[in-house]
Amino acid sequence: MVKSEYISQILARLPQQPGVYQYFDDSNRLLYVGKAKNLKKRVASYFTKQNHNGKTRLLVSKITDIKWLIAPSESDALLLENSLIKEHRPLYNIQLKDDKTYPFIVVKKERFPRIFPTRRLIKDGSEYFGPFPSVKTMHTVLELCRKLYPIRTCTLALTEENIEKEKFRVCLEYHIGNCKGPCVGKQDEANYKKSIAAIRHLLRGNLGEVVRELEKNMGDAAEAFRFEEAEQYKLKLASVRKYQSKNTIVHPDIEDVEVYTVVQDSRCAYVNFLRILKGTITKGHTSEVKRKLGEEPKEILEAAIVQMRDKFGTDSPLIYTPFAIDLPLEGVSYHVPQRGDKLRLVEMSERNARFFMRDRQKQLEQTHPEAATERLLETAKEDLRLSELPTHIECFDNSNIQGTNPASACVVFKNGKPAKSDYRKFNIRTVDGPDDFASMTEVVHRRYSRLLKENEPLPQLIVIDGGKGQLSHALEALETIGLRGKIAIIGIAKRLEEIYYPGDQHPLYLDKRSSTLKLIQHLRNEAHRFSLEHHRKRRSKAALRSELDDIKGVGPKTRQELLAHFKTVKAISEASMEELNKVVNLAVAQSVCSHFNPQ
Repeated sequence: MVKSEYISQILARLPQQPGVYQYFDDSNRLLYVGKAKNLKKRVASYFTKQNHNGKTRLLVSKITDIKWLIAPSESDALLLENSLIKEHRPLYNIQLKDDKTYPFIVVKKERFPRIFPTRRLIKDGSEYFGPFPSVKTMHTVLELCRKLYPIRTCTLALTEENIEKEKFRVCLEYHIGNCKGPCVGKQDEANYKKSIAAIRHLLRGNLGEVVRELEKNMGDAAEAFRFEEAEQYKLKLASVRKYQSKNTIVHPDIEDVEVYTVVQDSRCAYVNFLRILKGTITKGHTSEVKRKLGEEPKEILEAAIVQMRDKFGTDSPLIYTPFAIDLPLEGVSYHVPQRGDKLRLVEMSERNARFFMRDRQKQLEQTHPEAATERLLETAKEDLRLSELPTHIECFDNSNIQGTNPASACVVFKNGKPAKSDYRKFNIRTVDGPDDFASMTEVVHRRYSRLLKENEPLPQLIVIDGGKGQLSHALEALETIGLRGKIAIIGIAKRLEEIYYPGDQHPLYLDKRSSTLKLIQHLRNEAHRFSLEHHRKRRSKAALRSELDDIKGVGPKTRQELLAHFKTVKAISEASMEELNKVVNLAVAQSVCSHFNPQ
């Protein structure tokens, strides 16, 4: 299918994540909403396959913009797709006439609560869990609950008075072990409530509580030699571990809520907004916010909430945020979720904001390739608390084996990339033995003394491969040539990737996924490679040195001729003057004889 340059760029940036995609026409009308296990592959297929039917080809011809929302799983994407279709009724989506809702599991509010499936949500104090993406999934969960915790399925009114008057008799469910007979007083209310509490944990996906309880019961039964009972708990435990927690987007109790989260890079912040109405997500949007004065996330979020509520005309009485904010909106309360479905909503919002940020960065890099470098350096400047952009960085590393052939190297990165023509090797001159600290002092002093002498530009950042010891000795070298405080310098320790600053005993730990840490690791690894390569060459050269090199008049060519004829140095040392003179001239032959036979 023919696609515009703009659509091609969007397809290149799509994430390989489950989620929902939305197609818009040139008047910004929503044409179609779809779900995908892999957004990149699914959306691209509309524009690459050639065997679409006529209606699909017509749809694709009208698409001028594509938006998407990330979901935790494919099942979650299915539920999100359903809620968006119901809310916006896109032109090309199938509209079900009966508009049925997804199934839920209800824990009925009554004495000895029943648990059963339903599609109707009634406000009678009962608890509803779901929605489930299919009836089969819902029945699987329900079956597991009843298998682990036998509870009643009858509709009898189990009041205290009715049970005392013995109005009921046990049914077949009791006899086959699916119920413990609360209708005839064989199971008290407290014991029944324990089973219901465990089922609630399971339905919420909190399997840890269920597993711990079953493990404890199994251990207690085994210690009391009730091995049959312990085996039953073991089987239940295996069932729980096989079961995967429910798939849900929003708990139906979440009536009218807005969710706001913010992420940021060195240039901009990105605020995501989700609207939840009657248990389903009805709107999702991410806005880019220019950071004018280096505002903190709290300030950005507070300003964005006011603007986005005005833009979308929303007036929810409750707002979820990832951290506490101080925004005096009349009739609005704020909540920072800590667990459960509410926290998952905040995480989903933040994930969408993060993907939007990466998409914007990729979009900028498509049109301005230098933007990636600028963003990397801006991030590094911010993360490392530098006063200027580190367009020129140098990194030092030492190499030696038990003090032999000590060598050092300096690698140079310009605009975030290796500048290999500026790399420098150093043979250690003033240090005897394996002394990394003194070696570091020497090479740093030699490097920057020379740059000053030759009036060459100095780097904005020096990286020392090592911890506090190497860093302090490099700092001494800078001080002797008057550069201390004029160039930023840090050390990186390999074990935990700790960043050390001069005079600060507490290291800085960067996020393992940080582009700044990856840049420093690239510098360190490149310095280590270059230093090791230089050290190996020195070792190889030393290993190949022959005793013949110490003889006056014997150069590389003469040495090669002697070894080619006599094969070994020992044979050369035992050869007579006449034998040597057959290979080399008389003066060289006399020099060789004098070296091996001084008398």
